[in-house]
Amino acid sequence: MTTSMKTKWIVKVGMLSAVAFLLQLLELPLGIFPAFLQIDFSDVPALLAGFSFGPAAGVAVELIKNLLHLVLKNSGTGGVGELANFLIGSALVVPAAILYKRKHSRRMAIYGLIAGTIVMVIVGVLANLYILIPFYATAFGMPVEAIVSMGTAVNSAVTDLTTLVLYSIVPFNLLKGLLVSIVTVLIYKRLSPVLHK
Repeated sequence: MTTSMKTKWIVKVGMLSAVAFLLQLLELPLGIFPAFLQIDFSDVPALLAGFSFGPAAGVAVELIKNLLHLVLKNSGTGGVGELANFLIGSALVVPAAILYKRKHSRRMAIYGLIAGTIVMVIVGVLANLYILIPFYATAFGMPVEAIVSMGTAVNSAVTDLTTLVLYSIVPFNLLKGLLVSIVTVLIYKRLSPVLHK
C-alpha cells in the first residue's frame, strides 16, 4: 500500500468512525426490551468500511467510535460498555467483511451479514453472561436480580440471568443485526463509488 493509499484509508476510516460515533449517540428505546437495550445504527458505517476496505477497516471504525464514546460521552461504566459494544460490533462486522471480500456480490454480502448476525448473537450472549451484567451488578452495587427484574417488567418469562439473556439479549441482537443489515444492503451500492474514489 502506497503512502497516498494509506492516507486515503486513514481519512475514510476516520470519517466513517465520526459518523458511527454520532449514530451511537442516537439510541432508540423500543419498549419491548429492558430499558438498557436500545437500538442504534452505529455499526452501519463499520460495515461500510468492512465491505469497502476489508475487515481491519471495519474493526478500526468500531474501535475509534467506542474510544470517542468513552472519552466524550463517558457512560460511567469504566469503559466496559464500550468494550462490549466493540466486541459485539466487531463480531458482526468481521464475518460479514470476510465473506464479502471473497466475492463482491449482493448475495455474498447478505450471507456475510447473516453470518455476522449469528456471531454477534453468540458474542452478545457470552459478553452479557460473563462480563457486562456481572460488572454492572458489582459496579452499581446492585444484585443481579435487580437487573433481571428490568427484563421481567417487560417480559414475564424472564426470571433469572439465563432467561434474561435468552429472552431479551438474544432477540435484541437478532433484531439489531437485521435492521443494521437491511440499512447496509440498501445504501452500500449507492455509497460504494464515493468510498472507493
